[in-house]
Amino acid sequence: MATATATKNAGASRASVSKLTMYEWVALDKRGKKMKGELQSKNASLVKAELRRQGMNPQTVREKPKPLFGSTGSRVKPRDVAIFSRQIATMMASGVPMVQAFEIIAGGQRNPRFKNMLTDIKQTIEGGSTLHEALGKYPIQFDELFCNLVQAGESAGVLDTVLDTVATYKERMEGIKSKIKKALFYPAMVMAVAFLVSMIILLFVVPVFQDVFKNAGAALPAATQIVINASKFVQAYWWLILLILVGSIVGLVMANKRSRKFAHFLDRMLLRFPIIGNILRQSALARFARTLGVTFQAGVPLVEAMDAVAGATGSIVYGDAVRQMRDDVAVGHQMQLAMRQTGLFPNMVVQMTAIGEESGALDSMLFKVAEFYEEEVSNAVDTLSTLLEPLIMVVLGVIVGGMVISLYLPIFKLAGTV
Repeated sequence: MATATATKNAGASRASVSKLTMYEWVALDKRGKKMKGELQSKNASLVKAELRRQGMNPQTVREKPKPLFGSTGSRVKPRDVAIFSRQIATMMASGVPMVQAFEIIAGGQRNPRFKNMLTDIKQTIEGGSTLHEALGKYPIQFDELFCNLVQAGESAGVLDTVLDTVATYKERMEGIKSKIKKALFYPAMVMAVAFLVSMIILLFVVPVFQDVFKNAGAALPAATQIVINASKFVQAYWWLILLILVGSIVGLVMANKRSRKFAHFLDRMLLRFPIIGNILRQSALARFARTLGVTFQAGVPLVEAMDAVAGATGSIVYGDAVRQMRDDVAVGHQMQLAMRQTGLFPNMVVQMTAIGEESGALDSMLFKVAEFYEEEVSNAVDTLSTLLEPLIMVVLGVIVGGMVISLYLPIFKLAGTV
C-alpha cells in the first residue's frame, strides 16, 4: 500500500513538474539597473518571489508568447546531439551536477525544439529517473546505442568517462558523415548543373538561332538539326520532363524507404560504384570498428551491442553482415571467424580483430582499425574533390560547347559559300 502511495505521489510530482510554463520578466537590481530574462515556473507569482529572493524588484512578469508559426522549431540534427554530448561530458567531468548541466545547456539552445527536449529530460531526471531512461524518451535523437552506453556508464559508476567517450564517438561519426555527403555532393552537382545549363540553352538560346536559320533557308547540318529537334521537344513537353524527373526522384526515395529488398539492392550497387563505392565501403568499416570499440570499452555485452552496431554502419549490406555475425557469436564462434564468413571485411580488419581477441585488447585494435579507415575516407574524399573540379569543367564544356558549335555550324557554312 505504501509503495502504491509513493508511486502515485511520484507520478503526481512528475505531472506537476511537466506543467511548468516559461515566463519573461523585467526587474530592477539593487543598483536600479533594468534586467531581463526568462524563467520556468508554475505561475507568475512564484517567478516574482524567486526574483525577490535574488535581490531584484520585479517590474513585469508575463507568459512567454508562442511564435506565430509554432514553437517546435527546426528538427534536431545529429550535429546538435554531438555538440550536446561534448557539453554534458565536459560539465560532468568538471563536477557540475547533472540537473544544473542540463539547465545550462538548455538555456544556451537557439532551437526551441531541442531546448524543450533538454528541459523535459532535466525534469524527468528531477522526477527520479536515471539519465538513460530520460534520454530513452527521445529514441530518434538518442538511439539505442547512445542509451546503452549511458546505462553502462551509470551501472559502472563512470558516467563522466563514458559521456566523454560518447562525445568523441559522436564527433567522429558526424565527421565521417560530412565527408560522405561531400563526396556524394560533387557528382550530384555536376549532373544538376549540366541538366540546368542544357535546359536553358534548349529553351531560350536555340529558338533564337532557329528563327535565323529559317529566314536563311539553308539546309542544316545533322548536328544542328538534332539540337533543334531536341529544343522543340523540350519546349513542347518540358512539363513531362519535369514530372518524370521529380517522379523518379520521389519514387526512388519512397522505394528505398518502404522496400528493404530495393534498399539492399541500391546499397549493393552503390558499394560497387567506382570511387564512390570504395569511399562508402571504407566509411562503413570505420563506423563499424569505432562503434563496436566504444560499446566494448564501455562494458556493453557484445551480442547485445551488435544490433546497435549494425544500425551505425550506415550501410544495409554491412548492417545485415553484422547481424549475421551476432548470430554466429551468440552460438559460440569467435568474432574474427564470424567476420570472415561474411566475405565483406578485408583481411587486415579480420587479422586485427583476431589479435585483439587473443590479447584481450579488442577495443584498442578496433580503434586502430577505425582510425585507419577514417583517414582513408578523408584522403579519398579530398582526392575525389580534386579530380572532380576539372571534370566539372570538362562535362560542362562538352555539353555547352557541343550545343554552341552545332548552332554555329550553319553560320560557318553560309560564310563559306559567300
